[in-house]
Amino acid sequence: MASKYIALPKGISEQTFDAAVRDFSRVLGDESVLTAPERLAPYIKTMMPVPDSEHTLSAALMATTVEQIQKILAICNKYKIPIWTISTGKNLGYGSAAPAERGQVVLDLKRMNRILEVDKDLAYALVEPGVTYQQLYDYIKERNLGLWLSVPAPSAIAGPTGNTLDRGVGYTPYGEHFLFACGMEVVLANGDVLRTGMGSLPNSNTWQVFKWGYGPYLDGIFTQSNYGIVTKFGFWLMPAPSAYRPFVIRYQNEEDIEEIVEIMRPLRINGVIPNAVVIAHALYEAPVIARRSDYVTGPGSISDVAVRKLVKDHNLGIWNVYAALYGTEEQIALNWKIVTQAFGKSGRGQILTQQDVGDDPAFAYRAALMRGDMNLQEFSLYNWRGGGGSMWFAPVSQARGSETLKQMSLTKQILAKHGLDYSGEFIVGMRDMHHIVDVLYDKTDPAQEKAAYQCFDELLTVFSAQGYGTYRVNSAFMDKVASTYGPVQRQVHKTLKKALDPNGILAPGKSGIR
Repeated sequence: MASKYIALPKGISEQTFDAAVRDFSRVLGDESVLTAPERLAPYIKTMMPVPDSEHTLSAALMATTVEQIQKILAICNKYKIPIWTISTGKNLGYGSAAPAERGQVVLDLKRMNRILEVDKDLAYALVEPGVTYQQLYDYIKERNLGLWLSVPAPSAIAGPTGNTLDRGVGYTPYGEHFLFACGMEVVLANGDVLRTGMGSLPNSNTWQVFKWGYGPYLDGIFTQSNYGIVTKFGFWLMPAPSAYRPFVIRYQNEEDIEEIVEIMRPLRINGVIPNAVVIAHALYEAPVIARRSDYVTGPGSISDVAVRKLVKDHNLGIWNVYAALYGTEEQIALNWKIVTQAFGKSGRGQILTQQDVGDDPAFAYRAALMRGDMNLQEFSLYNWRGGGGSMWFAPVSQARGSETLKQMSLTKQILAKHGLDYSGEFIVGMRDMHHIVDVLYDKTDPAQEKAAYQCFDELLTVFSAQGYGTYRVNSAFMDKVASTYGPVQRQVHKTLKKALDPNGILAPGKSGIR
């Protein structure tokens, strides 16, 4: 007999779920408890190479207050219903809005979208989880507050809470987002409300200015975890500088990545270049200005010869290094001299500013990101091959040229083995580099879907065996990545889970934690 629900939570009967849905409706109202297939469709589609049925939800709940969330968790504990929380649901390439396991209920917090405070003098914000970067950007601009955001590539539709909790990054000097987080409100599985840091002190007025509070620092355990539901999130904003100079340095050989990193590392460590620098491969840049079909016919990955032609046709570098200088005109003039001297010694790189490149769309896109402007241009990546398949492969590298070249070469080799292209970039921290590769494939083609799954699995296996950890991954591969970090860490995660969520109702499977 067919169920009236498109899926049911694991081990939960339809009769039990009926009772839970009735209780949810009493808390939220019928219109905020979604069970009809057509209303659940936006939560189901993923870009991962697995059947969407494996990540089909049973219902979606649209909460708007902390009190509602507390009541929802009481119901989940009563019936042992697993619940998967999303903020804006735009975690594209990492699982989107779908739950990690079939049948979980999605708790959608996008209606909790109040901007609670923005302090101009102390440069911080306090927001609810449904607030988007676009919403906060508009708020700041309308009030002429003189503050900049740091945003990920899909800036306008994503939000600071979800992005930071999954340890996302941006491209300004505040690009390591969790580093600039300050104070969370968290609803625990038992309904208790925890305010981290200084927020636990009654009448505190320093919640968003001092991160640590007293005793063990707890904020970190609520990132990439399932230990609580963050309902308020504080973070620091960057005062708008009086001057800003974005630039790009184009290199024409893949081996040049060694020189780029060796020059860049001391400039980043010493703060000469203060922002999160991007070293983008030509195929990461290409979708903004070119089509894959113009350079590739038939199966297999794009050839080096075709990449060379693409670079020549569109005046790209094989590597395109995007960075910026911030501050006063005097500061920028001094640091610009240091940068140009450092990168000009070998004569390999071509250093270009806004004035040099004119209306180049690739440069305009990167310049916007490095000043925290709203931009969705990175989604052009999905048009490169077409078919709606995308997974972000995200291993970490030391900021050493040799390590970077090794990672790029190894990634290209594995992708080519499975007929896929290398669309990658390195985001340069001070001592580390995030190696971000979009594994693009046609999800409508079963052969490509199979190849993409095998390719991604091999990438994770090979890289972890060589000591390269993945810092973020889609929900289909969370267990595999968690296992690469060893049994002791997994046991600690499990112990925390059991203590904070004894019934295991919060997002089972998130980051491999159950």
